[in-house]
Amino acid sequence: MIVHEGQIIGRGHNRRVQKGSAILHGEMDAFENAGRRDASVYQEATLYTTLSPCSMCSGAILLYGIPRVIVGENKTFMGEEELLRSRGVAVEVLQDAECIALMEAFIANSPKLWNEDIGEPADA
Repeated sequence: MIVHEGQIIGRGHNRRVQKGSAILHGEMDAFENAGRRDASVYQEATLYTTLSPCSMCSGAILLYGIPRVIVGENKTFMGEEELLRSRGVAVEVLQDAECIALMEAFIANSPKLWNEDIGEPADA
């Protein structure tokens, strides 16, 4: 979810399967749903995400100049938080129990899809 001045401007969910997409992680879907905005809007926004952003999503965060990212959890997957921080993005990780449980259940129930989502071979 992307928030600007207290208003949600873009919501997203991982819709790779539903849309047959290679890129629709939740963050990318939120950008898509936020639509074309003046750069200043993104540069004043906060992105909220269940899971630590992967390389692709972190690239979009940097490209659009999002200054703050709130991460639900990074226990099940450590994304590019250090890259984001090194480029001046404020990253806050909550380690929210509900987010952790959600991701642990998904990984246990759908390991092949999980590996596909994070770019790992199916047998990893």
